[in-house]
Formats: sequence, C-alpha cells, structure tokens
Amino acid sequence: MSKLEIIEKTPINIIELKQKLKSIKKRDGELTFRGKKTEEYLNDFARLPKKSADELIGKLRKLKITRLKEEFIQKIVDLMPTSAAELKVVLQGYTLSVSNEDMKKIIKVVKDYTK
Repeated sequence: MSKLEIIEKTPINIIELKQKLKSIKKRDGELTFRGKKTEEYLNDFARLPKKSADELIGKLRKLKITRLKEEFIQKIVDLMPTSAAELKVVLQGYTLSVSNEDMKKIIKVVKDYTK
C-alpha cells in the first residue's frame, strides 16, 4: 500500500468546493455516493456566485485585521454573518479575539453581499 503525503493545506470556501466538484463530475461522468451528498449540500448552502465570493474575500483581506487568517475569512464567506452576534458564533470555534470595531468592519463588508 502506498503512503499518502500531504503536500499543502489550503482552506477553501464552499463556493470553490462546488466548482471543484463540478470539474470532478465532468471528468469522471458521475459522482460517488458521498460526492452526490456533498453536491446536494453545496447546492443548498452556497449563497454567492464565484465572482462575488472572490470580491468579498479580497475586501476582507484589505481590511488587514491582524489576527484574521485565511481560514477565518473562508468561514465568514461560507456562513455570511450579518450581525456581530452571528460573527461571534462563527469565530468562537477558533482561538481568536476580534475587537468590536473590527467586527463592525467585517459585518459592513459582508452585508454588501447579502440580499
């Protein structure tokens, strides 16, 4: 049995995952059982088109919030919190403290992309 080695770990959001799953489906013709379940989930919860998601990620990066890592930005894009309370819930799973001022900046940017 061959030994698998992780070369790189890059966080992605569900919109990017949906795109990757489409390319796998196109390549293989059909998805596995888990792939189909994942596709159903992504169709229900992916809220933004790829272009809008990329713009939102760029704007969140431009805020230059010191402790806001790429994985946190991706999670914010996945869940699209519209209030400080929702953002706290999104980030509470991580060892991260964000000031109220920074939270307001994040929410202001995210609200531009919610409908």
